[in-house]
Amino acid sequence: MTEFARSSVIAHLEARRSSQENSCYRAHTHNAFSIGFIESGASNFAGMPTGPVRLEPGDVILIPSGQVHACNPLDGRWQYRMIHVDEAWLTSLSPQAGPAGLTASISVLRDPSLRPAVDAATDAVFADRRESELERAFSRLLSQLDAVLPELRVAGSIEPELASALYPALRRLRDDATNPRLDDLADLIGMDRFQFIREMKRATGLSPLAWRQNTRILEARRRLRAGESIADTAHSLGFVDQSHFHRVFRAHVAASPGAYRRRRNFVQDPPTT
Repeated sequence: MTEFARSSVIAHLEARRSSQENSCYRAHTHNAFSIGFIESGASNFAGMPTGPVRLEPGDVILIPSGQVHACNPLDGRWQYRMIHVDEAWLTSLSPQAGPAGLTASISVLRDPSLRPAVDAATDAVFADRRESELERAFSRLLSQLDAVLPELRVAGSIEPELASALYPALRRLRDDATNPRLDDLADLIGMDRFQFIREMKRATGLSPLAWRQNTRILEARRRLRAGESIADTAHSLGFVDQSHFHRVFRAHVAASPGAYRRRRNFVQDPPTT
């Protein structure tokens, strides 16, 4: 079971409540800062450069925007909450949360005092509170998070400078309706295909095909949030058919496109560039 909620006053502020039993996520990213809370059960978080981490009930996981990760249940059902929020908005509430602060690293926090603040922020999104109420809830949450010493904190592994050098290939991989040949992509940036695959993985954390699928799903989420139909979204993003779109979407989001789209109105995000 999964529920989604989005703010109608703050762009790109989304929350989910979810209960999962089977492995449900492949490696993926979000284009927002993510705050997760494990309510019950245990899960395996893959995304730390140092290796997988077991998350237990009460754990809070902080994931920077663009960081590749996957989180799947261990030993049966788990229940969790997740908030995706624009880093610029968080920084406007608490400057210390910015590039050198909370949003800069993958962190695991284990402190029972955090749950009320996480619950209040999540519930505020689900209730579609006014901007001032959301600001208070998230300012309180940021203050609580900043006051807790992380159990584990590791800098993200993404290399933005290398990703910039790969940009011509990434742009074609993103925009080409067909599946570009690896040799053609490598030629764009003066590499051979094996070097390109290796550098792509180092720069983004994903293989070329996985990066393409992830990027298309991020754009699909934006379009579905904006009210575009599932059929139009699948077609415009070059999926073979709706069935293929459903399979790839569910593998990244652990929910169907219909379940994700079925939420209240909200402030529309800007197009992906």
